[in-house]
Amino acid sequence: RLQRPDMVVSLPNERRIAVDAKTNIRAYLDAIEAEGAKQATLLDKFASDVARQAIDLGRKGYWKQFENAPEFVVMFIPGEQFIDAALQRRPSLLEEAAAANVIIAGPATLIALLRAVAVGWSEHRLAEEARSLMRLGKELHERAAVALEHAANLGKSIDQVVRRYNQLTGSLEQRLLPTIRKFEETGASSG
Repeated sequence: RLQRPDMVVSLPNERRIAVDAKTNIRAYLDAIEAEGAKQATLLDKFASDVARQAIDLGRKGYWKQFENAPEFVVMFIPGEQFIDAALQRRPSLLEEAAAANVIIAGPATLIALLRAVAVGWSEHRLAEEARSLMRLGKELHERAAVALEHAANLGKSIDQVVRRYNQLTGSLEQRLLPTIRKFEETGASSG
């Protein structure tokens, strides 16, 4: 049976991080209303429940559903006070969760993670735009080189046409026209 996380955070490198937001806080809420030994027992139960949930969550292996996913899941607990209460009763909780490939996160940690991912996406977008501009720049350079080569060839052709025209004009003025004038002087001109 495919189990689905409550949220999947997509990273710019095509990786995904699963986030599970199902935390049982019933024992904590009951402890708030209790006093003395009953309150201590309920807080111990709450810490044990959080630890057990972290271990169970790690067994789900949400990361296996996603290609190239880091091998952990984020266990979201909806208030820093819940994490603090669990840690006071069970100081090794974060290490136990980490051993099960679970990172416990309250709102502040989750928001920081999401902001870091957003910065990653912004940098990824800028890098993509830079790569696109680089490709466009290369294409522009190649096209400019071809156009400039055509312009140079056209310039050479124009130089050649001008040179040939000047040769023709020179030949006409220096050789052909004097001969035609001599013809006309001898009276052998046409009408």
